Amino acid sequence: MKGQFFPYKDENQSSKFPFVTVSLIVLNVAIFIWSLSNFDNIIIQYGFTPMEFSFLTIITSMFLHGGIDHIVGNMWYLWLFGDNVEDKFGRVKYSIFYLSAGIFAALMHYVSGPFSAVPAIGASGAISGVLGAYIAVFPKVKVKAIGPFYQTFEMPALFIIGFWFILQLVFGGISLLGGEGSGIAFFAHIGGFVFGWMIGKVYNKRLWEKLFHLR
Repeated sequence: MKGQFFPYKDENQSSKFPFVTVSLIVLNVAIFIWSLSNFDNIIIQYGFTPMEFSFLTIITSMFLHGGIDHIVGNMWYLWLFGDNVEDKFGRVKYSIFYLSAGIFAALMHYVSGPFSAVPAIGASGAISGVLGAYIAVFPKVKVKAIGPFYQTFEMPALFIIGFWFILQLVFGGISLLGGEGSGIAFFAHIGGFVFGWMIGKVYNKRLWEKLFHLR
């Protein structure tokens, strides 16, 4: 959503403290600070490089970031939307979901460019999964955002997050046509989002009611 609008608040209130979400934020920040000690080598060693496929680096790359703006942006979206998804799923299932979304996102990135020698890093694939789950479970929840000219507005999560997803599809397509592209792993975002949306639908009570006529 960077460059278009910046969501800063939603009307959802969690029923309990988002322990997993806060722990993920603390862990990401701690690892980012540690990475500054030998940044280039750590990114090369622990980033996910498709050409040198490694399941281990799929996991480690999810906790690395390329700079202050990168980690602050990712952690803000995780904080804003992750607490409600954690509240819905429960702590254990949410933890599994978060890692699974990140893995699926990395695999989508690999499929989109298996011969890339550029290390991919960041939690955005997993957080895209959180966004997908959020609009599947809370599509009508109002989200407040700041627009490109600093105007504020309020819209349902479905429209704000949905618009972001459309941008990922557009720029993902452009990146395929243009070769190396911008360096942003758009297909990781797309993969993580679709994964999260599907899992969110499974957890949506209304879907179960329609499928099994439960009341």
